[in-house]
Formats: sequence, C-alpha cells, structure tokens
Amino acid sequence: MSDKPISAEFPFASKYIEVFGARMHYIDEGEGDPVLFLHGNPTSSYLWRNIIPYMTPLARCVAPDLMGMGKSDKPAIGYRFHDHARYVDGFIEQLGLTNITLVLHDWGSGLGFHYAARHADNIKAIAFMEALVKPVRWDDFPPDFKMGFRLMRTPWIGWFMISVANIFVTQILPQAIVRQLSEEEMAHYREPFQTIASRKPVRQWPCEIPIDGTPHDVQAAVSEYSRWLQETKVSKLLFYGTPGALIDARGLAWCQEHLANLETVDIGRGLHFLQEDNPHLIGAELARWYQTL
Repeated sequence: MSDKPISAEFPFASKYIEVFGARMHYIDEGEGDPVLFLHGNPTSSYLWRNIIPYMTPLARCVAPDLMGMGKSDKPAIGYRFHDHARYVDGFIEQLGLTNITLVLHDWGSGLGFHYAARHADNIKAIAFMEALVKPVRWDDFPPDFKMGFRLMRTPWIGWFMISVANIFVTQILPQAIVRQLSEEEMAHYREPFQTIASRKPVRQWPCEIPIDGTPHDVQAAVSEYSRWLQETKVSKLLFYGTPGALIDARGLAWCQEHLANLETVDIGRGLHFLQEDNPHLIGAELARWYQTL
C-alpha cells in the first residue's frame, strides 16, 4: 500500500444527463479519447476519486453512477442486469463516446464487457479489477461466502438482509477492504441508500450473479462476453490483490491462461474494493499502461 494519503474528498463537478426519462449522474474531467470508469455494487463514481486524477492529463475521464445508485435517479424499474445495460448503452450513445478505454470493477465489469462484446469497434482497450470474467458455480465460492450469497438470493431473507438491515453497505463493503474506511468515506457510500426502497438496486445485484446457470438471461450474456474476451486481441490490463475475492489466485491463473494480450499488476494486499486500498498504484499504473496504447 502506498504511503500517500487516500483522500475522502470528491473534488469533481457533478453533471447530469437524461437517459430513457431518468437522470444519470456522472463526472467528466480532462480532454481526449474517453476513458469510461464503471463501478459496481454498492458503490458509485466516488470509488474512482483517487484514481481519476492520474488520468485527467491524458484523456477524457467519464465516470457515471449506475441508475439507482450514487446521485443518479431511482426510477421504478427492476434493476436487473439488462436494465442497467440498457442505461449504460444509452449513456454512452447520448454522450457520443467513441474509441473508449474501459476501466471496470465488480458489476461495472459485467456491464462494460457486455457492451464491449457488442460494440467491439468502439473499444480501444480494457482495464479491469475484481471482475466477472465468466459465469460461476456454487463450488467456486468459499463455504462462508456461499452461505451468505445463498441467503441474499433467497427472496424474504435477502430482502431483510439487504433492504432492511442494509448489510451490503454497512458490513460487506467495509469488510471487503483491508484498511478501515473513515466515517467521511462511509457517509459517502451510505448517502444514496437511506431508505428501504432506495436499496432496491443493491438488493437485486446479488440475484443477478450467473451461478450454475441461473438467472438464464445473465448466464447467456456473461457466457457470450466471456467467449469474446478469450478471442479478442484488444489490449487488457488486470489489477489484482492478495487474497482478492472475485479474482483470487485461481481466477488470476484463469485470466493469464485464457485472455490474450493481457498485462497484470499486483497491487499487494487487497480484497474486493481494491480502489480503496491502493488507489495511487492503480492510478499510476493505469496512466503508464494507457500511454503505451
């Protein structure tokens, strides 16, 4: 971990754009070809706050809040994977982003990979961390994680755990970071999810993970983009931590064996939200790699 302080501040101007009748919040800093940062569950563009400054001298950095998350609107939709994908597609089209470099994390990776596989001619390169690179099986989960995710995918139990008790934000998020988040940082992450109703996107995301073929539509989408990832020669950069979570030692080995034109960067100790443990190394290495494209 770098000795440089990890700032809690979010020093970017907020922008909004209407997509399918709802406002998406985003930040838009720098000039040049676009670098699109996509977050996952239960975070927002705030996750990238210490990384984006490394890239703004080099490119146009665009980081939206997924619909229903961060400062984006909360329309009455199902918040399924394909709902989010529709808004991401619309966001990219509305801003006219071309020759995109994707920087992806968690469900942002699923959405970004899904977009890239369908719009390969609009992709310059892909950087990713703690990403969903292929469908998973229950056998892939450590026993303690398996029980937790089974419960979260159970209708009433999952609703109580995530929507009522808010454990994804107040417990799972901080426990998936090596360092301890400050109260100011936690306040940023809690802010979008103050009510039971507001937590619907956070509640739905665990149910969208394609585990042993379910849900079928997400399994199909992830299988399709996973095949594309294994076939495309587009430049890729993978950040990984130890022990990691979605990409542990086995996941890293799979990526190194199956993904062509892949460079990897070891960030040191890290669980799932690597951007909160070593953002300065991620930012510096992302900038270095980007200048080689």
